[in-house]
Amino acid sequence: MFRVVIPARYDSTRLPGKALSEIAGKPMVQWVYERARAAGAREVLIATDDELIISAAHAFGAPAELTAREHASGTDRIAEVARRHRWAEDELIVNVQGDEPLIPVALIRQVGALLVEHPQAHIGTLATAIESLAEFTDPNAVKVVTDASGRALYFSRAPIPCNREAASASGPRDFSGARRHVGIYAYRVGALLRLAALPQTALEVREKLEQLRALEHGLAIQVADALERPGPDVNTLADLERVSALLARAAPESR
Repeated sequence: MFRVVIPARYDSTRLPGKALSEIAGKPMVQWVYERARAAGAREVLIATDDELIISAAHAFGAPAELTAREHASGTDRIAEVARRHRWAEDELIVNVQGDEPLIPVALIRQVGALLVEHPQAHIGTLATAIESLAEFTDPNAVKVVTDASGRALYFSRAPIPCNREAASASGPRDFSGARRHVGIYAYRVGALLRLAALPQTALEVREKLEQLRALEHGLAIQVADALERPGPDVNTLADLERVSALLARAAPESR
């Protein structure tokens, strides 16, 4: 059984206060919380840097904890909660980002079970097939390659793996077999605390991908093909409007 911790930062460069942005009558973080609850986690709590989110969470019945404002990532925020509660090193935590109101419940369950299925792995995450050349070459779409057992070899914003025979002077043309990383993680508490204590690494700084720090320090990341393709997350006002429209059209039972 796993816990879910939802890191929800109030300040956002592109969309300030986005965790509390209203979507179909609910703050965004409530949508995320309700999906995590539906996944059957033993506990779901929100970790935030602002009392406004604490108050909103309590208003819809969610436990929430205040964490330091200076955390650079959700990983650091979750690690603070894990240390505070003194959770055992072998316990499992799933990180569901607070800007993922359309995250499928099945994916939360799937990643929560991944480390049980792979006892040698430290971190679990998911991937989906790349569906277009535009997605393959988009630096905002993080790609992942794995070994034969599903263990991550590398994550990159670059189009990998590259088909040398199909590449042209204008760039890659073949994206067959490429996979996009889905940003949901399961951690063993011991690995989470170790990762949060490590300094940034050269590859992490270059690619702006925190998971590369884990790989550079020998932490094993198990990757599974996502059972469903996740909906869009929310980073901009345009994203918010798109997600709001999708949820407003959704049937009541899917909410």
